[in-house]
Amino acid sequence: MTTTPIAGEPSGQTGSPQTVDLSITGMTCASCPARIERKLNKLPGVSASVNFATGSARIGYPDDVTPQDLVAVVKDMGYGAEVSIPPAVPEIDAAEAEGAEPADEEERRLRALRGRLLASAVLSVPVVVLSMVPALQFRFWQWLAFALTSPVALWGAWPFHRAAALNLRHRAATMDTLVSLGVLAAWVWSVYALFLGGAGEPGMRMAVSLLPRSGMHGGSPEIYLEVAAALTSFILAGRYFEARARRRAGEAIRALMDLGAKDVTVLRGGREVRVPIEQLAVGDEFVVRPGEKIATDGVVVEGSSAVDESLLTGESLPVEVGTGDSVTGATVNAGGRLVVRATRVGADTKLAQIARLVEEAQTGKAEVQRLADRVSAVFVPIVILLAVVTLCGWLVLGYPAAVALKAAVAVLIIACPCSLGLATPTALMVGTGRGAQLGLLIRGPEVLESTRRIDTIVLDKTGTVTEGRMRLVEVVAGEGEDRTEILRLAGAVEHASEHPIAKAIADAAAEELGGLAPVTGFANHAGRGVTGTVEGRQVIAGRASWLAGRWNLEIPPALDEAQRDTERTGRTVVFAAWGGKVRAALVVADTVKPTSAEAVAPFAALGLTPVLLTGDHTAAAHHVAGQVGIGTVIAEVYPEGKVAEIRRLQEVGKVVAMVGDGVNDAAALAQADLGLAMGTGTDAAIAAADLILVKGDLHGAADAIRLARKTLATIKGNLFWAFAYNVAALPLAALGLLNPLIAGAAMAGSSVFVVSNSLRLRRFQPTQRR
Repeated sequence: MTTTPIAGEPSGQTGSPQTVDLSITGMTCASCPARIERKLNKLPGVSASVNFATGSARIGYPDDVTPQDLVAVVKDMGYGAEVSIPPAVPEIDAAEAEGAEPADEEERRLRALRGRLLASAVLSVPVVVLSMVPALQFRFWQWLAFALTSPVALWGAWPFHRAAALNLRHRAATMDTLVSLGVLAAWVWSVYALFLGGAGEPGMRMAVSLLPRSGMHGGSPEIYLEVAAALTSFILAGRYFEARARRRAGEAIRALMDLGAKDVTVLRGGREVRVPIEQLAVGDEFVVRPGEKIATDGVVVEGSSAVDESLLTGESLPVEVGTGDSVTGATVNAGGRLVVRATRVGADTKLAQIARLVEEAQTGKAEVQRLADRVSAVFVPIVILLAVVTLCGWLVLGYPAAVALKAAVAVLIIACPCSLGLATPTALMVGTGRGAQLGLLIRGPEVLESTRRIDTIVLDKTGTVTEGRMRLVEVVAGEGEDRTEILRLAGAVEHASEHPIAKAIADAAAEELGGLAPVTGFANHAGRGVTGTVEGRQVIAGRASWLAGRWNLEIPPALDEAQRDTERTGRTVVFAAWGGKVRAALVVADTVKPTSAEAVAPFAALGLTPVLLTGDHTAAAHHVAGQVGIGTVIAEVYPEGKVAEIRRLQEVGKVVAMVGDGVNDAAALAQADLGLAMGTGTDAAIAAADLILVKGDLHGAADAIRLARKTLATIKGNLFWAFAYNVAALPLAALGLLNPLIAGAAMAGSSVFVVSNSLRLRRFQPTQRR
């Protein structure tokens, strides 16, 4: 069991500094979580959110309440409850230690439900056939039907009866109450008719029509054994297929949990030792051979390889890594042998954080779901009242009790609000799970509403649109100078400096030449340039003003003109000189990511206006904006000013999304109506964001917004059909135009439809990239 501080407490819950997740069993419809929430929220300082589809609850509670108290409250209501074990820290029980397969409680319940369904279906089919086909009704057929139906109505429907009784004890009503009342009403009436009403006489005949017969007084006695039997089987079938579909909807989070390595080869005392992953500690060095999973997050200390990150980022192309590069746990080494130093283990790894974010998103509730919960909480009592009114109305109009009962049972069955409870959480589970597979993390359900409303997307420049690091983009050689010699000498002297511009020149030179000459007598002149001796020649590299003022060197006209042209595009120029002469201009810039222009294009189709926001000077900002197709630029903004710019856009009526990656973007991400953080960015930015793009590719911004909007549309479609189904069917049932058999099948089918519709989100595909 783990409890965690709440980052931002709900209003009115000032005494809830901790949270706990409970796993809850026994919930059968949308009114169940609403009941549990109401009961828990009555405790002082407790704030609970219960999710029907995931069978879980996230509860904030004060210091004077324990998780065991919360479990006891839920169990006292007739549900099963236990504290959830965080998936990032799996427990190993005795069975697993002995090599046995760990018990899958969800799979066990599914098998039990399947057994109950099959037994009920086998017994129900002959009852329905005998009841609907008069030609097959032999002497005393009704007693055989009674013998076959009774186990179905009593044992097959026992979960409904038990739940209804528990609810009655707490003066509550749920879907189980409706089903139990309907099945028992049909069975008890049939028992009365068989034993006391003349239906048990030899030669009794009966035919079932899809519409209830509306005959007046008299006629042959009616029994409704086929209603009790088929209704139980239909609803059990709906429950079974719904449970299977819900299990499929949760496959993404389970797949994430299974991605991690189970053991690892650690270097200890120069020897390779294979140990369970739980024994790996921060600072340990471990070996990753070709084809193996990288055990945890770390830094490569030896070797180079290509790493397949598709399982976490959705990107199919392997990423080349070498000494000093960071790698992520659960990714696959596709090339050579690597030695990695662990930097994060257990619950701190990126995999664990991703799983936690997805789980938190699936546990929460969107605003549209809260409406469904409020409706479901009062729906069942209203339906029971409507069924009673229907029964009394038919009797008052002079119809036989059998006809009145049949209409009332149809009302009870058709109105079960199960599909209302499934409409939002199943779509949310599938949508967030699919997003996790593609490297798009939706932090919570409320984010879905935000994506629908945004009309402006503000992009930070450095690290979001651009690479975020300086690169040598051009070497302008003086007359008669050799490019190779320029790079050899300038790269060598810059290599001794730690400045990002110097590093860009040195890296480019080393890559092109394969190595750099040693430098002696190096001196760094802060903000101006560097000097040193390379191959016996004093080399000077720095600003034009410094070379002219300190060293009395004249900038050749061709290089001076190149500087003016280059600086108009916002790039930086470094001059290199030796032998008393300026030999070259080296142009350095933060280059635009290759994917940025293609990634910006889909924003227009989503109805979004892109804006480039940067602290860089105006010329550089406009140059980058022109390269990627952004028309609006806000430049020369200090980090603290980014929040003010976001607020200014909001004040003029814009609904703003912000994409950023740095510490200086965190406040702006929090201020925006929707914050999107690059997964390659800082922890501060990621913590402030609503959507996280794991692989740090701007393409993911449009994909994440598309997925979130599609998920919201699916939720609204589910709710529409769930409401429409009940609104349309209830009057038909009350007017006697709906047979209980059809009502039961339709009710079960509505739940399966809602879950199946949600599963279509698994087919969501990211934008095709060139």
